Amino acid sequence: MDGGFGVWETLFALSLSFALNLLLAYFYRQTHRGLSYSVSFVHAMILMGVTVSIIMLIIGSNIARAFTLVGALSIIRFRNAVKDSRDVAFIFVAMAIGMGVGTGFYATAVIFALFASGMIYLLSRFEVGATVRREVLLKVNVPGHLDYHTVFDTVFYQYLRETSLLSVETIHDDVVELVYSIELKRQADEAQFLEQLRGTAQGGKVALLIGQQQINV
Repeated sequence: MDGGFGVWETLFALSLSFALNLLLAYFYRQTHRGLSYSVSFVHAMILMGVTVSIIMLIIGSNIARAFTLVGALSIIRFRNAVKDSRDVAFIFVAMAIGMGVGTGFYATAVIFALFASGMIYLLSRFEVGATVRREVLLKVNVPGHLDYHTVFDTVFYQYLRETSLLSVETIHDDVVELVYSIELKRQADEAQFLEQLRGTAQGGKVALLIGQQQINV
């Protein structure tokens, strides 16, 4: 590899790396959850995978080139923090694909890209590691004269398995906002629960924040 790759070999390696990283980006988009999806991150992931391929082509088996590139790349600083640890895994997968293509292990790169894509799909499709608990956040606004320590006991007993008061905040002169972490019973009807809760709160605002564990802001 010290003699370098030819033009067509280089184009083939870059095209293959681009195609495989596009496949990875597709599965990233299809399986992404939460609010932190970024097109810029997807583009960066693809560009990084392809760039690693050309870096590996340039380095070949030349140790001097390797140290030179390490020194040059060490000056790069990324200012944006990665919000989701899953995104870091995708970056490593893209880099591995790029390294495989760049070192001429085309079959290995293709097999790994297909295997990783299938693994990503299965992890998302069957929600591996996901909790089955129906834990959500509940916000309730009540008049200040209500005893919020006991006023919801009957409703909570009927619909909830667990409840924990997280915060109490006065938002107006005579309105108190309560935030609970709750776990609904398996057969609990959310609409009926909210309706009864609103009546008990004497018409105060009631809101359920469902899926808050998957929200990234």
